[in-house]
Amino acid sequence: MEEGKKILAAIKPGDYVVLLDEGGKLYNSEDFAVWVNKKFAGISNDLVFVIGGAYGFHNDVKVRSNEKLSMSPMTFTHQMIRLIFVEQLYRAMTILKNEPYHHS
Repeated sequence: MEEGKKILAAIKPGDYVVLLDEGGKLYNSEDFAVWVNKKFAGISNDLVFVIGGAYGFHNDVKVRSNEKLSMSPMTFTHQMIRLIFVEQLYRAMTILKNEPYHHS
């Protein structure tokens, strides 16, 4: 519960909160880029991605979230997911800008 309290304390009331959770919606890189673009265009406050600890999210954090997103059906440590997520976010930005980083 302590981790959940810390997460909730860091979230502002109007934030759009997305939990990175193995049970969330799974996208390929191109579809994730489209999803990110829609979120940037459709929300007025901050888009907040939350990575849970080893035992997942406290129920209060789940209730506060707006959406769940999966990076893979496999399980990764939360340390590894940080790197994987940042790379996918970077990839999404390059896809949206038509830069040559991503190869379809």
